[in-house]
Amino acid sequence: MLAEIYFATPLYVRFSNGTARTFHGVHDALDFLENEWPLRNGERYKRACERCRAALQFRTPAHVAREAFVAACLEAGMPVEGLPPVWHRSGPSAPPAMSA
Repeated sequence: MLAEIYFATPLYVRFSNGTARTFHGVHDALDFLENEWPLRNGERYKRACERCRAALQFRTPAHVAREAFVAACLEAGMPVEGLPPVWHRSGPSAPPAMSA
């Protein structure tokens, strides 16, 4: 298994059946594209697969793969939201926020 390359900002994707999933990194996104993607066509889908593979081989920055994945999700009609990184979230399990 490949080591995960994390996105600076995780993605929250809502599917047409009402469920949602959070994607934290490139491997997570590529695994979804290759194994669970609802429509295996579309120019942005193909580009997202290529960019994610390239990022996992350190040939493309993770943010490029992330943007390609977002474009593929939008092409497939799946709304996407950027989430704050784990270290910026509030809640009982989150570390205290640092003030500037």
